[in-house]
Amino acid sequence: MPPQRFREQFRQIQRSMPDVPLAMGPDDAGEFLYEKGVVLAREGEEAQVVEDTVRGHFRTFAAGAPDRVRRLGPAGGRSGVVRIQVSDPGEGDAAGDPAVAGALRSLAAVEGRAGRRMVSRNHVVHIAVNACPGDEPVPVARDARPNPAVAPIEGEPGEDAARVLVVDTGLMHDYRQYPPLARTHGDAQVAECDDDGVLQQYCGHGTFIAGLVAAVAPHTDITVSGALNDAGAVLEHEFGEKLFDAVEAGGWPDVLSLSAGTTNGRTDGLLGVDAFMRELRRQRTLLVAAAGNNAGATPFWPAAYADLPGYEDAVLSVGALRADGESGACFSNHGGWVKAYAPGERLTSALTGFRTPVPYIYQHSTYDTCRYGFSYACTCHHPRHTGVLSEDGGSAKPDQVMFEGLAQWSGTSFATPVAVGMIASRMAAAGERDPRAARRQLLDAVDEFVEVHGAHKPALLPPTWSPVRVPAPTARP
Repeated sequence: MPPQRFREQFRQIQRSMPDVPLAMGPDDAGEFLYEKGVVLAREGEEAQVVEDTVRGHFRTFAAGAPDRVRRLGPAGGRSGVVRIQVSDPGEGDAAGDPAVAGALRSLAAVEGRAGRRMVSRNHVVHIAVNACPGDEPVPVARDARPNPAVAPIEGEPGEDAARVLVVDTGLMHDYRQYPPLARTHGDAQVAECDDDGVLQQYCGHGTFIAGLVAAVAPHTDITVSGALNDAGAVLEHEFGEKLFDAVEAGGWPDVLSLSAGTTNGRTDGLLGVDAFMRELRRQRTLLVAAAGNNAGATPFWPAAYADLPGYEDAVLSVGALRADGESGACFSNHGGWVKAYAPGERLTSALTGFRTPVPYIYQHSTYDTCRYGFSYACTCHHPRHTGVLSEDGGSAKPDQVMFEGLAQWSGTSFATPVAVGMIASRMAAAGERDPRAARRQLLDAVDEFVEVHGAHKPALLPPTWSPVRVPAPTARP
């Protein structure tokens, strides 16, 4: 994606992780973020091989000090990885880390002989609107209705209702004021507002997602894990542990809804979640994951596991349709690894402020035209607003809005729970207890398809979703 918004978000994430020196990669290209001075390896013999190889590389090529190479912290976590320091994290700036790049290159021949990856950067895994935001939430009228609308239901959910676990930011304190979420439970969102009472960026993300699942599949048993409560960003080695914690807290769910991930420039997954993904494959849980908002074809993990052998049934990757449903949204990732698309632009769901209006100050400014070259009225440039981060100290005053319950928001983050809701609805309608079978049945029954960057892809359209047709915006004065 163009660097402006990525770099703005990088500064935000840096502030949310003040004790972790971060760099952009690869080589300042602005595709992903990672921890400086550190690599990941599988604990045990492989970690020792990594340490020894990196030390030898530094001695030979003087790319770093070999005495700095050491293992950090205790091993033994369920993610099965260990952090290895390869240089001083305080050296250099955010424009890449040559020592980490050298450490990765030093293992290339060893990995080739072993036939598997043994070392990785420690990437920042983020909610899918964090380092690659589709847009920021937009207020809607007080009398607005959710879109997708709440599906009609009869009676109360039975004990066999599909169990959905949303791993995201937590639930806003007043979420039960929104009737579709009355039976939802889980972790609370931390630090909703700043000291001035202004809603913080991305607070309400998990609540918005839960509201979409509840609208499409009202009889679903929804639990929200706040594993990504810390500004929606976590290091890769911690992410694997958080996923294990989330699923084991209440037992493996039927469907795991995940609107988070990262690119890493590779096609073989994330080392830090490898153990979790292998365990997922042995379970009956279906992972439905957001494809990301980078507007590119580079695999976004864990969603891209859907294209790896052995994960075809275990993972469904979801891209976002534009508001009118006619094609992919401008920001949505695409490629063969994206298996389905669902509405993900200008959806309306629960955010916050059901009792008292809550102010929000925009962080990013909109563009004069679509930053990805699309010609329709996308969220890149409509509705117009000025943000704090985009002004770089300029004199323009950022726009402030008020939220009073529902909001409109865009991103593959939100296409994902729409797909989750459709799978849960399929389970209920067909009496299907196997979520992976329900996924296959749903895709087999699809009669709507869209062309996305030349590919013919299934479109998952809930019956209660209404296309939104936005007139072309007028030019800036």
